[in-house]
Amino acid sequence: MDWLEEAISRQRHSIEAFLAGPLGELASICSYRWEERSSLDAGLTDYLKRNPQHRCRQLYAIDRNGMLHSSTISDAGHDGSIIGRDLSGRPYLEPVGNLQQQCVHLSNVYIDRKSRKPCITALHCIMIDNRLAGFIAADFGLKDLPLKRVDGAQLPEWRQIKGDPAIRSTLFQQTRTRSAMDERLDEVLDVIDSLMTEQGIFHSKLHFSSSRATLWSYRDPYRYRLHVLDEIINPKVCLFYTRMNYPDETATPAATVSKVLRVFKSLREADDTIYLRAGSLNIMNGQVGLNFSCDGTHYMSTNEFLNKDLEFWFGEARQKMPCVT
Repeated sequence: MDWLEEAISRQRHSIEAFLAGPLGELASICSYRWEERSSLDAGLTDYLKRNPQHRCRQLYAIDRNGMLHSSTISDAGHDGSIIGRDLSGRPYLEPVGNLQQQCVHLSNVYIDRKSRKPCITALHCIMIDNRLAGFIAADFGLKDLPLKRVDGAQLPEWRQIKGDPAIRSTLFQQTRTRSAMDERLDEVLDVIDSLMTEQGIFHSKLHFSSSRATLWSYRDPYRYRLHVLDEIINPKVCLFYTRMNYPDETATPAATVSKVLRVFKSLREADDTIYLRAGSLNIMNGQVGLNFSCDGTHYMSTNEFLNKDLEFWFGEARQKMPCVT
């Protein structure tokens, strides 16, 4: 299981735990009122009124054959116009044979047809005399659920993403043109190094071909600043950013910043056909992003990045790079 699936799995377990009590109680209400539809609808409606903290977008009971058994209950009231509709083809009912009696079962996240927002459906078995009578189902918008932070999922060491096939197909027909940033690259890297190690820039992206830099500040992480070359080569730009100590919680030692930036320069200048168009560094998660002339993109940890020499990029590995195959 990769890092994203692991994080999603933890979130699903959290939602299941949150809904276990309410859906279990609703299943009990259904089991006592199953044979009398008006009583069943009233019981479900009353539960939602008594428990606004568990409010869902829609609540309904389904029989074991997948037919809608109750009215659909929502804030707008109850609607019995589609009682008897066959819901067996709904994705959340496909694995019904594997549902355990006392557990909550979640559908995959889907986009609701009416709201066009991400939703999820939760199910719980309804048992009568130890036999499966059906299921209580509740539709939730994700914004209505107490989603927890699932930090701690590990980012992959290295991800490679191919770009535009049209660019890859003409790769060897192009040659790097020196940009204005190339002419002042040492000055640019010195300023970026200072900003990242002394003035709170935690993420920087250098667009070498278009001579610009995009910076994210630790003190103002929700806004990025775009600097053209004339701004970034002038050390006075440092007056714009507040002096601060290097954050303790980074995944990147301060001394590593300069090393990464200098490798960016090498990747930019080592070859006139395959060359670095843009490079980014995030010191908080210790990740480097590389976009090459072939439009191939690589993401990797700073440690792995620094452990690869130019021979890897431009020697034998050149013919094996994802961006040119």
